[in-house]
Amino acid sequence: MALVPYEEGGGWAARHLHSSSATFHFASRTIRLQQDWRRLGVAAVVWDPAVVLCAYLEMEGIDLRDRSVIELGAGTGLLGIVVTLLGARVTITDRAAALEFLASNVQANLPPELRLRAVVKELTWGKDLDNFPPGAFDFVLGADIVYLEETFPELLQTLEHLCSERTVILLSCRIRYERDLRFLKMLRDRFSVHEVHYDSSKDVHIYKAQRGSCKDEF
Repeated sequence: MALVPYEEGGGWAARHLHSSSATFHFASRTIRLQQDWRRLGVAAVVWDPAVVLCAYLEMEGIDLRDRSVIELGAGTGLLGIVVTLLGARVTITDRAAALEFLASNVQANLPPELRLRAVVKELTWGKDLDNFPPGAFDFVLGADIVYLEETFPELLQTLEHLCSERTVILLSCRIRYERDLRFLKMLRDRFSVHEVHYDSSKDVHIYKAQRGSCKDEF
């Protein structure tokens, strides 16, 4: 589940968090997502790293047609929805508590002909990984999933299980604390990692990771 810190208060951030919906435009479509901060907290709100990664995938023209993609900590489902609209076959995952909410957003925003290309599935990092074929995905995506230090080992275990030599990991995140940098070091101990994009207006970094050396192309 995508987790980020939040302090109650006024201003735009609070209004955004407590809004019951959010609207975006990607892949030539309008995407309207339900939000439910009061009931589900951080998992039910769209955060900037998801928006930035969606924009990056579309802006860079990365060919996702018929590629096998898995999203970790999907939250509201924005990223998984956009990747499906861009032509991928997507497994959209989060913890059990968020699945009903996540599935409703996915169902509401995909046209009928694309719904079979997106599967919403429970995944708690480090648990029941045998439910996911090892190394079977072309892309592993995550937006704002690097936050709780106690989850880092399980997240890394999950990434290692899901990735083959050809798999591309794209992680979109803010670097808020020293622990975030520690995660990047742990990731670099297992994968070749490069920063491929930085959105200065939102202070969001996108990192690409692969086993072995990262290739320039996708």
